[in-house]
Amino acid sequence: MGIRKTIKRTLSGLLRSKAAPRFELGIKDLQSSALPLGHAAIQGASTPQTDRISEGSGSLLIISNGHGEDLIALRIIEALRNQRPQLTLKVLPLVGTGGSFRTATEQGWVQQIGPSAPLPSGGFSNQSLRGLLADLIAGLPLLTWQQWRCLRKHRSEVDAVLAVGDLLPLLMAWGSGRPFGFVGTPKSDYTWSSGPGRDLSDNYHALKGSEWDPWEWLLMRNKRCRLVVTRDRLTARGLRRHGVRAEAPGNPMMDGLSNATAPASLNRCRRILLLCGSRMPEAERNFSRLLLGLAPLPSDRPIAVLVALGSTPGLQSLGSELKRQGFRSSPPPSDALQAGACWLKGHVLVLLGPGQFDRWAPWAEVGVATAGTATEQLVGLGIPALSLPGKGPQFTQGFAKRQSRLLGGAVRSCQSSHELNTRLKQLLEDPSLRLQMGRRGRQRMGPAGGSEAIAKRVLNQLPLGHGY
Repeated sequence: MGIRKTIKRTLSGLLRSKAAPRFELGIKDLQSSALPLGHAAIQGASTPQTDRISEGSGSLLIISNGHGEDLIALRIIEALRNQRPQLTLKVLPLVGTGGSFRTATEQGWVQQIGPSAPLPSGGFSNQSLRGLLADLIAGLPLLTWQQWRCLRKHRSEVDAVLAVGDLLPLLMAWGSGRPFGFVGTPKSDYTWSSGPGRDLSDNYHALKGSEWDPWEWLLMRNKRCRLVVTRDRLTARGLRRHGVRAEAPGNPMMDGLSNATAPASLNRCRRILLLCGSRMPEAERNFSRLLLGLAPLPSDRPIAVLVALGSTPGLQSLGSELKRQGFRSSPPPSDALQAGACWLKGHVLVLLGPGQFDRWAPWAEVGVATAGTATEQLVGLGIPALSLPGKGPQFTQGFAKRQSRLLGGAVRSCQSSHELNTRLKQLLEDPSLRLQMGRRGRQRMGPAGGSEAIAKRVLNQLPLGHGY
């Protein structure tokens, strides 16, 4: 039996058991979220009085579905390890190869289970029909079915399951038959209740009173669901109106980030952080487009463009594009910057820094971006950003609009490189505007400390090491 029939049968059974009306599942709900993110979260409901941390070691399986979701899951896993070192931790990444967990698995304190494979859409098949078709051809249904079977095989080995993401990991956690918790990362009521621009879909969400859908409420209200965490208080409040005991204890994606002063070698420079994303080949295309928006930027001071990279794209491919646009290779102005490469054209200095996001982001005055999680982290530090949507599959016009609404306009979408250039000049020349946009970003992203708070709730509310 195929995965589609299996999912439909299980959902139908659930709906009948709750005597609820029948709702159809859409493609968007079964795929990884368009917004990979950690987001604003304010202190929510209190934890139970009973402390289970001292009871047994226990075993927990964490299911996540996307790069941003994997990062959030990793933050929580690290906090769980700090609070209960004896806890056995297993991960099942549903999208991609689980690269975020590689160091932990190599060190032996996390075990990755199940099949994994990179998808042509990068987990963003809900952004376009082309992306969905590419994933289907690449074997998405078979992969999901194999992951489902792996979960059923290993469920007896764990005390509980923690789902991080949207409907698919939530459905997987429910289908495990074990007690489970849910960290709902991709949806926020901010995307339809406030922010710049409006869509017809906002009326649908307003009618429901939540961006989460009725079949998701049912899964969250299941008696085996012991914990529901959302990324902000507004979203938690919307779910509670539908009988879901949701809370928002903090933001894992802001953990490990803090404001810092730029080094002396950059004091004279206007500082722009460039985030082109990490999904190839989209990231390379977006780097070229963002660079075109910066190159003609006039200034009476040197401009330092800090290009914070992940494992991809590589220095060589970006170097070729810089050379094509008239930049020449140059030694970095200081070894303290830890730049992988440096390129110069007139008064514009471009620094390429693999793995330097945490270090460079606090130095920026403004960001230009075609990224998801990293952009949200940047504005969470109080640094405004401009985005430039492209052909995708990730950073499309729809994605950029939702991101801007989610962050209250702390990141503003531009339609062309020319508009990006014009808005960037305005931001650099207007410190009050930068301060205003940055304040919105801090508010929407919320404070750090979410990982420890969520881990504490997981250990208190899920039956780890003592049955259920």
